[in-house]
Amino acid sequence: MPTSALFAKPLPVVGPSFADRLGEPLRAAPAITKLQINLGLVCNLACRHCHVESSPLKTAATDNMSESTAERVLDWIEKNPAIETIDLTGGSPEMNPHFRRMVSRCRELGRHVMDRCNPTILVDEGTKTGIQYDWVPEFLAEHQVEVVASLPCYLEENVRYQRGKGAYDASIDGLRMLNAVGYGTNPRLQLDLVYNPNGAHLPPPQKNLAEDYHRELGERFGIVFNELWTITNMPIKRWRADLARRGQLAEYMQLLEGAFNPGTVDGLMCRHQIHINSQGELYDCDFNYALAMASQVKGGRLWDLSLGDLESRRIATGNHCFGCTAGSGSSCGGALA
Repeated sequence: MPTSALFAKPLPVVGPSFADRLGEPLRAAPAITKLQINLGLVCNLACRHCHVESSPLKTAATDNMSESTAERVLDWIEKNPAIETIDLTGGSPEMNPHFRRMVSRCRELGRHVMDRCNPTILVDEGTKTGIQYDWVPEFLAEHQVEVVASLPCYLEENVRYQRGKGAYDASIDGLRMLNAVGYGTNPRLQLDLVYNPNGAHLPPPQKNLAEDYHRELGERFGIVFNELWTITNMPIKRWRADLARRGQLAEYMQLLEGAFNPGTVDGLMCRHQIHINSQGELYDCDFNYALAMASQVKGGRLWDLSLGDLESRRIATGNHCFGCTAGSGSSCGGALA
């Protein structure tokens, strides 16, 4: 079956749908404090679990946020001081040519900035793009940006399975570069790591796994970091196709559905933030963006709306939302319960 046809089919759920399990529409909180911005899909890797299908095949001209859009977003941020946190994601957000402008202006406005960094980009030699990113650690440290670095496992074999040959060593070298400028030791330079399962199962308990990460990375490489976030792989895009090829999609959905935890709902990221893509279009979360499920708020793009328009809005949901509410829950900040 062509991948496009697979994505068009509804996810196989045995029991009630996610909407039926909730029993009432999911709504955003009365106060939205975070804006998550996808700066583009350009990346130096093409990870098999990537839900937005970033890759080196994406082009800056068509798949990155433009300068004019970035400026309109910055104008909106300036006019809405209740937005406390700017969460930059991608792709590799640093590969957007306006990344530095976005970071520096948001910090000038007094906002907390997060960079969802793929640490291999820090040591990328630019063989395909002609651009190197060894400037990133010092730039992030200078602006006291919180770094959320993806490292799907502390074991090389598991990282290679998800990210390809050489990704593990490059990740370790990138984390060492961040440590070298104070990340993980300077209290103003927060370094968080992200774990993703490499199979059709839920993440283990976040606290226990964090202890393993601290021990293994510390003893083997001298790497230090602050927190570990465990994030469930969502059954969409590449991961859905991978599950389907192995005949595990229905089984995985049954796992998520059976582990539904209503205690995670209040903390879902979609309730406390708004997500925009590189064109400034609105989505309730980056998973909905990957599925082209636009926010139900009417009005066009971010700069066409006030913050009040986004608060208490009805959130678009689907059966993929079982991924965020299974077990201890999973959101852009890790476990929820």
